[in-house]
Amino acid sequence: MISVLLTGFGPFPGAPANPTGALALRLARLRHPALHEARLAAHVFRVSYAAVDRELPALIARHRPDVLLMFGLAARTRHVRIETRARNARAAFPDADGIALPRRAIVPGATHRMLPQPTPHILSASRGLRAPVRLSRDAGAYLCNYLCWRALDMTAQPDGPQLAAFIHVPKLDTVPRRRSRDASDRITMDDLARIGSRVLLALVVAARRRRCAPRPQAR
Repeated sequence: MISVLLTGFGPFPGAPANPTGALALRLARLRHPALHEARLAAHVFRVSYAAVDRELPALIARHRPDVLLMFGLAARTRHVRIETRARNARAAFPDADGIALPRRAIVPGATHRMLPQPTPHILSASRGLRAPVRLSRDAGAYLCNYLCWRALDMTAQPDGPQLAAFIHVPKLDTVPRRRSRDASDRITMDDLARIGSRVLLALVVAARRRRCAPRPQAR
């Protein structure tokens, strides 16, 4: 049984509508032959440093996921971004609790850490859809990046997730396509669900392959 934890975020200052919570919940209901014997759970974080610090370890302990698939909103981008690393940086912009932490590194030391994910397979699975998908080396310095960093703390634990991926999505089109002048450039929740489902399936397949791979023999 492969266990998957999907996460999204709620609204935050400057973004009263955040599609990622609804996206995570929708994907947790996905039915597909490749998800046979896969257990899916979803959680929506409040956009709060305290919420991430408090809830993420509890979620990992409860669900013991093999795969952690996280979604966040990047309101200024026009494409879907597959983040490849977490930056050791934290912005001074206040979270949804009104807390503005000092602008500094999350921890002393490293500048960044790479996310353990099958990036080529995720990117390949996401191609051919209407919404553009690209790799990204900059997850920002707000709660999305902070969650990535804390997720990497979890993957370093012996019973932590094998794979962790973070997907930044753009703001949704709220205008009906038949009324939109540039409908071909608009991204809807259905578009995000198609991309998210392909990423989810690619991660489940990769986790299953890892589990079935022969272990190196001790010398």
